[in-house]
Amino acid sequence: MGKDPKTDAHNQLLKAENFFKARLFKKSGKAFYQAGNKFVKLEDYDSAKNCYLYGAQTQIELEKYGDAVSFSRLAGDCCLYARNYSEAKKIYKDSLNIVSKEKNSSDKELHFVLFPVLTYLCTSVEAKYEEGLDFIKKFQKKVDGEFFKNAPLIQLVTDLTIALRNNNKTLLVKIRGNIDNYKLTPIEIILLKKALFVANSLLNLTSSINLDKNSYTTNDIINLKLSVKTDVISQISNDKFFEHELKSIKITQIHFKLSDNLSLNKKPKLPIDITIGSDIELDFVLKPHFQMDDPYIGPLSLTFELDDLLYFVYDTDLIKPTLISPLPSLDLSLKNLRPPLIGQSFPLEVLIENKSEGEALGVNINIEFPEELKVMRGTINKQIYSLRKNEDMKWELSIKPTEAGDFTIVFHIKFNDPDQNLIELTQEFPYSIKM
Repeated sequence: MGKDPKTDAHNQLLKAENFFKARLFKKSGKAFYQAGNKFVKLEDYDSAKNCYLYGAQTQIELEKYGDAVSFSRLAGDCCLYARNYSEAKKIYKDSLNIVSKEKNSSDKELHFVLFPVLTYLCTSVEAKYEEGLDFIKKFQKKVDGEFFKNAPLIQLVTDLTIALRNNNKTLLVKIRGNIDNYKLTPIEIILLKKALFVANSLLNLTSSINLDKNSYTTNDIINLKLSVKTDVISQISNDKFFEHELKSIKITQIHFKLSDNLSLNKKPKLPIDITIGSDIELDFVLKPHFQMDDPYIGPLSLTFELDDLLYFVYDTDLIKPTLISPLPSLDLSLKNLRPPLIGQSFPLEVLIENKSEGEALGVNINIEFPEELKVMRGTINKQIYSLRKNEDMKWELSIKPTEAGDFTIVFHIKFNDPDQNLIELTQEFPYSIKM
């Protein structure tokens, strides 16, 4: 009857720990390596990672920094197998502390390229490309300029960066064709394929933004509909090269960039689950607050999550809504300042008010009185330079009724809105004179 693999792996780990406590680092390192390999076969990647990290510590004690780096890389790769890219990133970063102690200058330069690039690939599947690029730049000065420039892994990062910035899908095809030249381990190649899967998904996604009106005033509500076609992501996942069978798509975050005169009043509840292969429409409500010369909406940044594992941020196009000033409107009213009597003059007050949001410019008012209501004093034609929001104006006329009856007073009004559009209106007021 054979050994139980799990028991065998734990026994090997116990042996390695006992050697380490006895400071038998050479034997301990070998035992940790063997234990790690056994845990990998059991797909217990967390235990394997810990074995390799302890193995790296044994080599540091022995001042065999090249071997320590190899152990550390194995630990990071275990995190890739476990699809824990954040932990892998941390281990690859920490590995550089060991690399700095390596005595072989060529190995040191190679590793000062390798581990920052592996870190970059981990950030790329987390939608943190800039973080990865900044990290690579920190170590660029530690490597000979020509070596750095010509390193295949640096060319990989350059191609991927330019592809994403310039929407250059051809460079993604180039990376795919060169994948065997990067000298990565099998699981690191899987990581690279995940990064390419994310990049292809990002560059092939399409969307459109539609507004419910051609123009808006600052009193209006803006209804915006964003349509996103996600079927291309499903098509990409069917490509066996990527070794990724897509099971779920979500939108986990939405960020808006808006001009100062716009605010977001309503957006979809997150997260948003998307049926694979289907289109999705998202509704937003915005409110303009004041007019400005160059209002804009967007880009909208949508964070997509694939299988609770891979992330990318998709930016929509920027759109510029047309905002116009609110149309002004004027309210007229008449008020008897003394009871009207036939054959006697009485004061009649005319009030014009701007209760709207827009300014009325060049206001011209002409009043038509019936023959039975004679204007004794005051003007029936009034010109006003402007009436702003909440402004009003009043004036008096002296009117003398000649007979009793029901009459109509007609106001003809012309004015311009702030965009110099002419507005004309007529208002009629019933007016009675009693015996």
